Amino acid sequence: MAAYRPMRKCLCFSLAMLVIALACSLQAQTIPSQDLGINGLLQELAKLRTTARLLHSTAHPDDDDGSMLTYEARGQGATTLMLTLNRGEGGQNKFGSELFDELGLLRTLELTEADRYYGVEQRFTRVVDFGFSKTAQETFEKWGGHDVALSDLVRVIRTFRPQVIVSRFAGTERDGHGNHQAAGILTREAFRAAADPNRFPEQLQEGLLPWQAKKLYVGSFRAADEDTLRFDTGEYDPVLGMSYVQLSLEGLKHQMSQGVGGWSVPPGHFYRSFNLVDTVLLKPSGKETSFFEGIDTSLAGLATRLRDEESKVPFLRPGLAVLQQKVDEATAAFKPEGPSGCAPALLAGLAQTQQLIQQVENSSLSAAAKSDLLVELQTKREQFERASNLATAVDFQVAADSTQPSQGFFFRTEQTFLMAYPSQFFTVTARFTNRSHQTITPTDIEVEGPPGWRIQRMKYELKPLASAETAEVQFGVTVPAEAKYTRPYWHREDRQNQNVYTVDDPKLNTLPLPPPALTAFADYKLGDAAGEAHAVVKVKYVDPAVGQVERPLPVGPPLSVELDPPFQVMSTRVVRPTEVRIGIRNNVIAGAEGTLKLQAPQGWQVKPQSLPVKFGADGEFNSYRFTVTPSSLREQNYVLRATLDYGGKQYTEGYKVIGRDDIGFFYFYRAAEQQVSAVDVKVPPRLRVGFLPGTGEDIPEVLQQVGLEVSTITPEQLAGGNLRQFDTILVGIRAYDSRSDLRTLNRRLLDYVEGGGTLVVEYNASTGVFNQGHFTPFPATLSSARVTVEEAPVQILDTASPVFHYPNQIGERDFQGWVQERGLYFMSKWDSHFTPLLACHDPGEEPQKGGLLVARYGKGTYIYTGYAFFRQLPAGVPGAIRLFVNLLCAGHVPAAPAGVSKSK
Repeated sequence: MAAYRPMRKCLCFSLAMLVIALACSLQAQTIPSQDLGINGLLQELAKLRTTARLLHSTAHPDDDDGSMLTYEARGQGATTLMLTLNRGEGGQNKFGSELFDELGLLRTLELTEADRYYGVEQRFTRVVDFGFSKTAQETFEKWGGHDVALSDLVRVIRTFRPQVIVSRFAGTERDGHGNHQAAGILTREAFRAAADPNRFPEQLQEGLLPWQAKKLYVGSFRAADEDTLRFDTGEYDPVLGMSYVQLSLEGLKHQMSQGVGGWSVPPGHFYRSFNLVDTVLLKPSGKETSFFEGIDTSLAGLATRLRDEESKVPFLRPGLAVLQQKVDEATAAFKPEGPSGCAPALLAGLAQTQQLIQQVENSSLSAAAKSDLLVELQTKREQFERASNLATAVDFQVAADSTQPSQGFFFRTEQTFLMAYPSQFFTVTARFTNRSHQTITPTDIEVEGPPGWRIQRMKYELKPLASAETAEVQFGVTVPAEAKYTRPYWHREDRQNQNVYTVDDPKLNTLPLPPPALTAFADYKLGDAAGEAHAVVKVKYVDPAVGQVERPLPVGPPLSVELDPPFQVMSTRVVRPTEVRIGIRNNVIAGAEGTLKLQAPQGWQVKPQSLPVKFGADGEFNSYRFTVTPSSLREQNYVLRATLDYGGKQYTEGYKVIGRDDIGFFYFYRAAEQQVSAVDVKVPPRLRVGFLPGTGEDIPEVLQQVGLEVSTITPEQLAGGNLRQFDTILVGIRAYDSRSDLRTLNRRLLDYVEGGGTLVVEYNASTGVFNQGHFTPFPATLSSARVTVEEAPVQILDTASPVFHYPNQIGERDFQGWVQERGLYFMSKWDSHFTPLLACHDPGEEPQKGGLLVARYGKGTYIYTGYAFFRQLPAGVPGAIRLFVNLLCAGHVPAAPAGVSKSK
């Protein structure tokens, strides 16, 4: 077995990409129960019977037709891949505070976790979600034309080589979002472009070859007579224990930032409909029963594809017949009470597949034919491997060794490092366990790493294993000094204007994440039959809150330098000392000592000039504080930079851990800098602001930075506390969407306004919930209307309103430099008690006046705003900050400005 190692040897680019994809798939944080034991084996047997390959294209995370994917991948055994154009960076976060690129990484983790339930692979293109778009034209303009995304889509088709492509979107205005329209347009074009050697010829120079899929479908969420294909994803599958759509929603619920965690469907029919929009086959005369109707997806069909070239590989058709025979034998030998009877046939099929791969690699087939066959055979090799391991019940786990054992109260605990760092030495132990009732003999176990990593066996003893016995092999690992950190392989310097990622490693382009640092393999024998298992080297530790946690072993800096927050707003009106917090994360170095410095613009004072850094334990995190006093400020951007000197090196970046226990974690890096936006803003003295959080935003921090007194209102205070202590109460974004207590106690807020308080309510996305709740003091209808062009001109409708005069004078300049969008979820109708203050619109549309409404209610003031302040304030947009401060002051104007009367 060890003589053939696909993880080491790849003669075609497509096969190499599949191997990288396999390594990425081994990063799974969780394994759905449907993939374990006999249920997982039955699904692998179904996959082994077919060569069907399907690609599903979408625009954003959560656009996918998860029920269709689950039906095809798990119900029909098709090898299935989802291509998502972008990572959802420009969307709203309905669960946490991550936005922009951090949100994109979070949604990557969420989507790949959902993929595990669907049973599919995942790819992305380089284009960025820049926010809501109303037209495909705007989308392509933002993406620098359509060839960037198209080339990546063509790349994925040429690599994956599907027979069928299913587009979620049609490429028309009915798709809604401009990104959706673009996805439909690009998929239609890519269907033909991938087969054209004149399109993106640089890919052919890399080793990719043209590929023509056979059929292109577009999904339809409204069943119609003209639909080509319709099937029921609500069908119950006893292997899964539920229907396909129900299992897909188990995956979808992990996309919590999308706000879809509560979706569910009852048992029963759930039909999906599709239209055949392009094909190189004869179009069907009537309805179809399968995406693959008219396509030979049998194992023998791999030989038929070769046509005249089949004579060059006389071994192929007999070899494929052996594969089919072994699949049939394994299926016939399956017994729920003990699937080990399948193992001999599956192991024989694995050996036959590996022999065929070697024979095809050495054959005289054309490059195109050879590439096609190798992609298919490599897929079968992986399927035979997974099926064999499930039948033999082998367990193979590899982990970095813990250190410093200690005795816990109920169980023995150990400390372990969570991240390897350059030049470090540590040990890894591989554990191979025989869980069957037969004797299994591990014959070789190895750990593999990138070039430059030194991996040595330290303890190596393999012997036949009876049931429940384990073989352990220990390795010493030395990380090279130039080792790459575990980080996204994509980045952008300017998140406001750069809408295509820079790819740092072209070999990884389109993958969801880079592959793990270390992997391992184990060869074993059951009688005379040979098997193989793969694993990712992990770190394991016990979190008291969630239990044992496993992560693929990451590589990072020994010391991480992080400025908190990474962005700050300063008022040019009051130049005062500001505290800058710098967090230093010590990954694995006990007793580390260094010197921390903060560099400020010329003329600024920094105290102290430096700070000593010392750590007493591994994994420790310490916070250090500097006081910065600007010499003078103008309305512009400044930068503060931190540097940590340690061991003769300077560390100038840090990482933030992105993720959750249910989706795993990854590392978002940023320079150890703080961007400072100096803003000319007047702040009234002694204005007390209470904040009712919604689903995460940084507005309160910005308000505090410019000098306002902001306090978070606790649930207990909302329920029975004294709200009169606040001059103004700010209700955060999507608060009514996410907080049942706020919906229940809304009357207390209206009473607060009626008694003289000011209430500012930011946008909510659940229009039905908001409208049914009647949360406004007078009737108003919330809609999904928005203005997506951030440069859209804004008209002040009520120039006399104090909102535009106190404490800051607001004019045209204050609507310049906004980011991503003007606003979202504007009111479409409102009672005459409300006064609209602003109007704006996207090109070609009517003015939207429901984005900022103000009403007097009793003695107080009620304001609803859909303008995107939650994006503008953290970005330090001066005019937006001034206007928002004015909104908080509405109702508290000490006296009308000369010549200006207060509005009613």
